[in-house]
Amino acid sequence: MFTRIREEINCIFDRDPAARSIFEVITTYPGFHANLWHRISHRLWNLNIRWLARFISTFSRWLTGIEIHPGARIGRRFFIDHGMGVVIGETAEIGDDCTLYHGVTLGGTSWQKGKRHPTLGNNVIVGAGAQVLGPIDIGNGVRIGSNTVVVKSVPENATVIGIPGHILNSKEHQKIKQQIAMKHIGFEAYGAIPNSPDPLERTINDLIAHIHSLDNRIEQMATIIQRLNKLIPEEYLGFIDLAESNIDKNNLKKQERR
Repeated sequence: MFTRIREEINCIFDRDPAARSIFEVITTYPGFHANLWHRISHRLWNLNIRWLARFISTFSRWLTGIEIHPGARIGRRFFIDHGMGVVIGETAEIGDDCTLYHGVTLGGTSWQKGKRHPTLGNNVIVGAGAQVLGPIDIGNGVRIGSNTVVVKSVPENATVIGIPGHILNSKEHQKIKQQIAMKHIGFEAYGAIPNSPDPLERTINDLIAHIHSLDNRIEQMATIIQRLNKLIPEEYLGFIDLAESNIDKNNLKKQERR
C-alpha cells in the first residue's frame, strides 16, 4: 500500500511542475486525496460492504469535488490534476499511468445494468472538459484533447479532438509526434497538441474551396450562354459577374440551330 502511495506522489512530481514538496502534495492535492479515498471505498465495495463504500465515495466528493464510484477499477500511478468536476462511473476501468484533468467525465449512455462505462488503456491522457461516454475501449497511449466528446472506441496511440471526436490521420499524427520529439516533450498537458488541425474544420474548409471552384465554373458557363444571342434573360443570371472564356463558340451555335 505504501509503495502505491509513493508511486502516486512521484507521478505528481513528474506531471505537475507546480508541485514543490511531498508535504504540499499530501495536504493540498485533491486528486491525490480522491485517489486514496477511492482505494478504501473500492476494497469495501469488493467485500460487498456497499453502503459504507458509497458513503466514503460521497464524503470524498464533498471534500475534493471529484466523484469516483467505488466500483470503478483504477490502475497504478493515476493522476487527476485540479480535479473539480471529474466523474468516473461504476463500470469504468482505467489502466496504469493515466492522467485526467478537471471536468472530465467517464460516463455511460445507457440505464441498463452491466458494462456501460469506458475502459482506458495505459498512458492515456484525457484533457479538461472531455467526455468519454459508453462501454468503449480507449487504447494505450491515446491523447484526448480538451472538450472532446468521444463515443466510439479509439485505437492505440491515436490523438482525438473535436465534437464529436475525430481521430487525426496517420500523416498528421506522425507530424505531431515529430514536433513533440523535437521539443523533447514527454507529456502533453491537457491532452492538447499545439497547432493540431481539427479534422472537421479542415473538411469544412475543403468544401468551401470546392464551392468557390464550382462558382467559377458556373460564371464561365453563364458568360458563354449570355454571349450566344442572350439565350438566358438577365434576371436569371442574378448577380453573376461575367468572365472571359475560350470555349469554341461556333460549336455552341451549331448546337443551338439543331
